[in-house]
Amino acid sequence: MPAARESLLDAAYTALARHPWPGVRMVDVAAVAGVSRQTLYNEFGSKEGLARALLRRETDGYLHGVERALAQEREPAERLAAVAAWTVGAARANALVRAALTGCWSERLPAPSRA
Repeated sequence: MPAARESLLDAAYTALARHPWPGVRMVDVAAVAGVSRQTLYNEFGSKEGLARALLRRETDGYLHGVERALAQEREPAERLAAVAAWTVGAARANALVRAALTGCWSERLPAPSRA
């Protein structure tokens, strides 16, 4: 169910841009993704599971960007500069990436679970 999973994560990300995480409703995420609420729960288990998957997707995207930045340059200083530029841009554009990099979680964001 990869297409539904990505649609659900996209819908959750969009909802998070509009509402604090406590205000993001599972029924709304499912409706925006065009699937049933049961499909959402089958895929992620809970709202916490959805939060974990969303955070994982966004941080994986950041890390793929780091890999691309490293691959574009040959000299160590240029590689470091490319990664720094990518990191600043990614953190500026994505609150979840920014929170993961800095450890500064607000009540608007789904904080990572300690488990």
